[in-house]
Formats: sequence, C-alpha cells, structure tokens
Amino acid sequence: MDYRRISLWAVLVVSLFVMWQNWMMMSTKNQAQKASASVSASVKANENSTIPSVSANASNAVVNATGAASTANLPTSNGVDGLKPSGEVIAVKTDLYEARFSTQGGQLQYLALLTHKDSQDPTQPVVLFDTHKHLYLMQSGVIAAQGAPTHKTTFSVVQNDLDFNPATNVRSLTLHASEGGIALTRQYQFTRGSYAITQTDTIKNIGTATVAPTMYYQLLRDDSYPDGKPSMFSSTTYVGPSFYSDNEKFHKVSFEDITKGNEKNSRKLAQNESGWIAMIQHYFVAALITPPQAREFITKKISDHVFSVLTLLPLPTLLSGEEKIEKVTLYAGPQDSTMLEAQAPGLELVKDYGWLTVIAKPIFWLLALIHSGLGNWGWSIIVLTLLLKGVFYPLSAASYKSMARMKNVAPKMQALRERHGDDKMKLNQAMMELYKTEKINPLGGCLPILVQIPVFISLYWVLLASAEMRGAPWLGWIHNLSAPDPYYILPVIMAVSMFVQSKLNPPPPDPMQAKLMLYMPLVFSIFFFFFPAGLVLYWVVNNLVSIAQQWVITKRYAT
Repeated sequence: MDYRRISLWAVLVVSLFVMWQNWMMMSTKNQAQKASASVSASVKANENSTIPSVSANASNAVVNATGAASTANLPTSNGVDGLKPSGEVIAVKTDLYEARFSTQGGQLQYLALLTHKDSQDPTQPVVLFDTHKHLYLMQSGVIAAQGAPTHKTTFSVVQNDLDFNPATNVRSLTLHASEGGIALTRQYQFTRGSYAITQTDTIKNIGTATVAPTMYYQLLRDDSYPDGKPSMFSSTTYVGPSFYSDNEKFHKVSFEDITKGNEKNSRKLAQNESGWIAMIQHYFVAALITPPQAREFITKKISDHVFSVLTLLPLPTLLSGEEKIEKVTLYAGPQDSTMLEAQAPGLELVKDYGWLTVIAKPIFWLLALIHSGLGNWGWSIIVLTLLLKGVFYPLSAASYKSMARMKNVAPKMQALRERHGDDKMKLNQAMMELYKTEKINPLGGCLPILVQIPVFISLYWVLLASAEMRGAPWLGWIHNLSAPDPYYILPVIMAVSMFVQSKLNPPPPDPMQAKLMLYMPLVFSIFFFFFPAGLVLYWVVNNLVSIAQQWVITKRYAT
C-alpha cells in the first residue's frame, strides 16, 4: 500500500467526521423545534400559575428515622400547569448580569448575561433563566412533616440592599417566610465582577414540636436548545443535567436517559464528599454548589419537555427555638475555564472537549497562555499553529523528503507499471525493490496527516466549546472566531493552498486517485464554509507553512 492510499483514508476519516456533525444536526433539529414549540405554548397559556416540583404539603413528605425526607415521596407534577411565578418581581443588576427574583418562593426566574450577546439578536444579552421564550428556574425550600416554606410560599422582603457596598463590593437581598412551625430567612448576595450568587438559608423551628427538616435546591429546565433551534455546532454540544461528586466524578444524565429510565435517578453523597449539580448548554452553565455534607442528587422528569436536577440536604433535628444555617452557591455564567476552576472541584469539566479531551485540554491551556500575552485569539491561533508545526517539523521533514524522492522516481515507477501490466504481485515486488534501492519509506508521506487528524479534531472541539472565543474578533472581516467566515475568504484561501500542495506532491499513477486529489480542495473548502473561522484560520496557516517547508525540501532533493 503506498502513502497516497493511506492519505486518502485519512481524508475520508475527516470527511466522515464532518458528515457526522451534519447528520447530528439534522437528526436533532425536528425534536428541538417541537420541544421549543411545546414549551412556548405552555408558557403563553399558563403564565400566571406555578409548577409543583417538590411537595408543598407536609403530609407528602415522609420523615424516616434518620430525619431525611423519603425520595419516594418527592412530588410528581400534575403537568405543565404553569411556568411563571406569580409573586412580586425584584430586579437585581450587577456589572455582569441582570437577575429577577419572585417573592413567590424566592425563585430566580430570569437571569441575563450583560457582557454576552445573543447569537440571534446581538442587540440583546444571552438569557439563561427565563419563563417566556423557554423555561429555566432555580427553586428551593424546606420539606418537613408538619409543613414548611417552599418555592410556592409567598415571601416578604426584609432587606433590599441593592447598592454595592463600597467596602465589600457586595449587594444583598433578604426574604422571609414562615409556615408549619418553620421560619425561613433567605439572603442572596451578589458580588461585583463575579457570576456566583451566594444563597444563605436560616431555618428556625418556631413551633413547639421537634422537627427534622430537609432543604431542597432545584434547577428546573425545558429540553429546548438555547436559541430555539440547533445549528451545525450547537447540535453537537450537550444540553441537559449533570452532576459531580468525589466518588463518581463528572457525569451527564441526558433528558432522553431520564425519560427512558436508562440512568439511576438518585445519588447519595457521603458526609465530607464535595459535589455539585448543573444544567449545561452550549458555552454556558448554571451550577448549584452545595456544602460537603451528607446529601442526595436527584434527576426527575417533571412533565413533557420539563426536567429537574435537585439536591436534598437533610438537616439535624431542631428543637423548639433552634435554627440551622445552610449556604449554597449558584454559578450562572459562561464556561470560562479559569472561573469554573475557582468555583468548585471538577466544575471545569462542564466545558466539553469531546472524546479527545486528553489532547484538547492541553491545546487550550497553551492557547490561553499565548492569548495572555497577545490579547487576541486570532493571532494566538496563528502562533499556536506555528508552535505545533515546529514540534512536528522533524516528522514533516522526513515526510517531505520521502515525497520528494517519490517524485524523483515517478518515471521509474511508471516504467514498472508498463512492464508488469496487470500482474499486481510482480508489480508490488518490483516497487518494494525500488523503494529499498532508493531508500524510500512508502508510508512516510502520510504520517503528518495521520498525526494532525487528532490535533485537528481536538482544536475543533476547543473552538466549539470555549466561551472565551465566543464573539472574539481577529481582524478585518472576522468578527467572531467561533462562527463561520461571513465572506468565505478563509475557506477559499484554504482551497487554493490545498491545490498548491497537491501540485508539490508526486502525481498519483492511478487516474481515479488523480481525479480525487484534484477535486479534494474544492470538497474540503465547501465543508470548511460551515466551520468556525478560528479552525479554518488554523488550517490555512498550517497549509501555508507546510507549502513553504515542502517547497524548500523538494528543491533540496530535486534531481
């Protein structure tokens, strides 16, 4: 087998990868659009009622001997009978986001990221939590046998310090409610320059009987895509619940698996085990980080197209007049590696690099390091490409030498074909003797292509997953490296560079292979019309440097 055939197989692998991406887009498009339409209709029809997702009735919560609420008696929904909290809305605005809370249960019902623009309407911010275009809520409350404040209870505003404290750069909102002999005082804290919202709940037994309450914290979301429909890229990224624990590490539980019951719906964490629950979507995540104490993570299907991931925190038994304080953190923002790592162990894993994470993660680390010095992701990609070409140069040089020698012996190979005709066995033997005499490695020319395929796919996922590059400009007409080139200039340059490369290679003796290699630049340029501009930029620079290297080495070994 000569190097051209292996090269063609390598090209086929990349082509199949591209076709798979398109197939994924088409197979998910109808489902996503139907889900979005269903939820939108429910919102419009029922926007003044509520969704029961954790029982508000004390009789529905069974307290066992250890004081934990039985998961078997967690509530089931009676359908999407309402998607918008009916209480008073309290708006909070920081330098990074605008949030809206409802006095009904203290629910977070809206959160817009002010520094990230919507991909469909750049004049508007990205909206995570919402009850209009789609459903996305954070809810919490107390479960107790005699009743307790839940996300359906009406809270009163105790303190509303929505001006930043100059000493701490913190704003706060304090709510209070009491029900069934339990008083719940909730304080939200918002810090300048941070996407983290701290929620502190003080649970007090104001009755005469001893109580064993359980706190719950829940993220509720529909299964629609963030922009209402999948694109070529968003269709290949995960949307849905996930969790992390020290024992099981990072784990996704898809909406489909929850519906089909393919996954266990409950995980119990040990007393000192760290962990969190999250809802993931392309570029962004909402994660509830709970304290390292005994607790349980649960995934549930609430109704058609509506799902939840929640945490149950059993509290110690409270005598009359006793209280307990629980503190959790909600991170709702971009999948920025540095920010995620600073919040909780394992949270950076929500940034999905695909099945080549072991390669993609170091590539992004190096790319981010370069960016810290240059301040432009486009130029950082170019420098990264040059560094990778430098690392692979010994392999590339050996390949180009082999290809140059192959080009020199092309007339001899043609003579062997004419001499042996259809006798393939004798032809292969004669060719192997020729390779041995001329000291040619017939596989040498394909090695750089085979090595670059994992790097290419890894960089594809880096550009696909990195919120840091979302909307990042390079120069001129490239205003967003994570989106396709709007004028297709880079794909055209790439096609021309591939054509020039093909002319530097020895001509394939097989007419069919020759035609395939002739049309390959055009085929690849069409594929690259839909790839992120940053990925095409990498490939263009890679090709241009390869052309220069190959031209020099070919001239050196020319006869």
